[in-house]
Amino acid sequence: MSETSVVRIAPNNPVFDLPVLVGIEEGLFEGAGLDVNFVASYDDREKDNTDQAYLERLKEGLFEAGAADSYNVCEWATIDRVERGKGGGHIAALRAAVGAQAILTFDDALQTPRDMKDVPVAVQEYTGSHFTTLQMLESAVGPEHVNIAQGRLPQMRYAALKSGEFRAVTVMEPFISLGLKEGAHIIASSFYRGGEVVGPNLTEEQRNAYYDAENIAVDMINADFYKYAHYLTDRTNGALEPNELLRAFVHYKHVDRYDEDLFNQAYDWMKDRNFTNGVSKHGTIVFS
Repeated sequence: MSETSVVRIAPNNPVFDLPVLVGIEEGLFEGAGLDVNFVASYDDREKDNTDQAYLERLKEGLFEAGAADSYNVCEWATIDRVERGKGGGHIAALRAAVGAQAILTFDDALQTPRDMKDVPVAVQEYTGSHFTTLQMLESAVGPEHVNIAQGRLPQMRYAALKSGEFRAVTVMEPFISLGLKEGAHIIASSFYRGGEVVGPNLTEEQRNAYYDAENIAVDMINADFYKYAHYLTDRTNGALEPNELLRAFVHYKHVDRYDEDLFNQAYDWMKDRNFTNGVSKHGTIVFS
């Protein structure tokens, strides 16, 4: 690329954004001829509320308004957002973060997924916590006995678990590590990937340069994870130190181009549960 290209990112949870944060900190994007920046803060993100439609939440809203060029979200949500949105987005890749969602509780009566029959579990609807919870519990108790409750953002769900508002919540890092530190236990957990949503203005050359730089960031994270762990634990407001963050519940690997068979499997799973209207199955993805 002959001149610097601006790439505007809408923030997700830092556990999923970590390769981007490291790429900016270490000058990797700059070295690739890209001016990569977040167009909102994590504090801004935490202003999302339960009354908003999910296309109006911060990251989706910024993208739909043309104020962001890219964001990442769970694989199933990328399909949903791009299909229903008006921002002309595509799913360009599977993100570098391979994260776990875990169902946490302080309740000794809840030990295995089968104990969750009709028990409300708090998630943020139509996000990774929601979709993975369905996958963790449907085969154990039957779809008709999975009880999904709206629990808002992860830090809010964890606070509601500690207060006793909910007996069980589904969260990702750093709240899995924090919960285990504070005496909670895991009922079930599941790893999953997410998708990178990009706008039509980003060229293939720009996308390739971005992902190449992000892959170098992944190598740096894997070589010295605790150098960067503060980005994740900062969201706990001092309740969890970087060295207390467990390595078991998040991994980082190079970005993968989205395979059509994986897409079809995810899409059909969503369609079976009425999470997609089935109209634009192959209009949402950039296959490489």
